[in-house]
Amino acid sequence: MKLEARALVCDYGPTRAVDSVDIAAAGGSILAVFGPNGAGKTTLLRMLSGERKPDRGDVRLDGGPVSGSDPAWRSRVGLISHRTGLYRKLTVGENLAFFATLHGVADRAAAAARALDGVGAGELAGKPVEQLSRGQRQRVALARSLMHDPDIVFLDEPFTGLDPGGAEALEAMLRACREAGKIVVLVTHDLRRGLELADRVAVLRRGRKVLDGSASEHGAEELLRFFTAGGGAGAEGAAA
Repeated sequence: MKLEARALVCDYGPTRAVDSVDIAAAGGSILAVFGPNGAGKTTLLRMLSGERKPDRGDVRLDGGPVSGSDPAWRSRVGLISHRTGLYRKLTVGENLAFFATLHGVADRAAAAARALDGVGAGELAGKPVEQLSRGQRQRVALARSLMHDPDIVFLDEPFTGLDPGGAEALEAMLRACREAGKIVVLVTHDLRRGLELADRVAVLRRGRKVLDGSASEHGAEELLRFFTAGGGAGAEGAAA
């Protein structure tokens, strides 16, 4: 399984958020995408997931085009973003039951229980979302996004708000996704954690990709230099 994006462009009015980016992620691996604020990371993730259609370029899975309007594609994707996607007035269990129905999960109660236990939040099932802390909501959002066992997982700053226990649970889940052969694309500001988790890394700066390579070949200090200086000659188009 391989996800590939070619020459992606996204404009917001006169601002080019993503500028001719090529990127690829393979099954059984974690790709970490780094970059300073405003580099285009979230926009890139939205295009890869099908949430936003590129202005130019395309996204393909195993050679076939990806469309965010295709129910078959959406059923294969788990997206974790800054927005939890939870309904505040409903309980955690009611939220997960609703999303399980949307994804056609057969045994909703069992799937919800497994997902909550997987993020260490089983005791929250009966609580309204509006009564949860930021970290608890993030745990529930993780459970919601992974409950239908997606093949491809996109995460935008998923560690935000998580306590150490939640962060450890998420790391374990991401490693389990890799072992299961899933594609994982992770956007994070946490260089240390991202490098520890990732097989490959990419750095965006001002909408362009300035580094793409093996995580084992690049350290945090080097990545920081790309944040500010854009890297040296030959960085663009490194092995992808």
